[in-house]
Amino acid sequence: MPDKTARQPGTDRKRLTEAVEVLNALRFGQKQRNETAAYTLLALLDLHPDRPWSEAQTPLRGITPIIDFIAKTYGIRYAPNTRETIRDDAVKFFVEEGLLLRNPDNPERPTNSRKTAYQIEPSALALVRKVGTRGWNSALRKYLMEREAIKREIARGRNLTRVPVTLPDGSSVSLPPGGQNPLIKAILERFCPAFVPGGVVLYIGDTENKFVHLESAALATLGVVLDSAAKIPDVIVRHTGKNWLLLIEAVTSAGPVDGKRRKELKELFAECKAGLVFVTAFETRRVMQRFVAQIAWESEVWIAEDPDHMIHFNGERFLGPYPDVLPKPKGFPE
Repeated sequence: MPDKTARQPGTDRKRLTEAVEVLNALRFGQKQRNETAAYTLLALLDLHPDRPWSEAQTPLRGITPIIDFIAKTYGIRYAPNTRETIRDDAVKFFVEEGLLLRNPDNPERPTNSRKTAYQIEPSALALVRKVGTRGWNSALRKYLMEREAIKREIARGRNLTRVPVTLPDGSSVSLPPGGQNPLIKAILERFCPAFVPGGVVLYIGDTENKFVHLESAALATLGVVLDSAAKIPDVIVRHTGKNWLLLIEAVTSAGPVDGKRRKELKELFAECKAGLVFVTAFETRRVMQRFVAQIAWESEVWIAEDPDHMIHFNGERFLGPYPDVLPKPKGFPE
């Protein structure tokens, strides 16, 4: 919650009231037209209390710069732990309704990146610059009539940057760009056909959508019910031929299957009627080197840059010569 002991001059309060009225006119819900949401809007317009709405700007700001602007300009100080509130109760809905653009400077930036930033959408900027003028009402009516078309155009632009992924059965999904999703694409298109022939992809998760792909009925037949609050692995694939369930973590910066994670997954899938296989996937050997000391025994490692090989952290189970170094039968040509 904000620190309301800070002094609020009359101009500050007037500007706050105006911002709330703008959000009300734009038909946002109650949570999205409270003081926090109004201050968030003002921060994303770089609008000071003594400047007219016609001077609203288009700064590119993340959540922390938004909090800093509010503190410096309006004297309202939000604690660091309110970041999620500002993002979930204001910014998220502003993005969904086309008022804000997320990462317009780099559409491929992962949603959960610390560098995620927001900017007012151009049509919305043109509208708010008319607040307090004779043209406001007509501009508002026009904007509201066109808002769905604006949202569709924003969505179309986002879809152009999404990563298309073909599943082993030939169907397809698309993932947001950046982050671990290119690695998830490699898992589905290269790892699965090579090491899980005939496998069925039962789950794909992503930072933007935890359930990009979910086969809940198929999981239920195995005794698995996934709770949205659970820490689910990035990809779940069933090897029907061997009755295995592969739990795959795609690692670009954190999160390999270490001893703790293996225990968590074992408990999460304790009722599973298939054998569990724990897999950590990396993009390169260089990335793997940062985590190799953490990787759990009785787990597997797959590296996208060497897609035809696996590394088995499985001890004596795989002890023995490979086919290319077995003794050749008598009479076999050199």
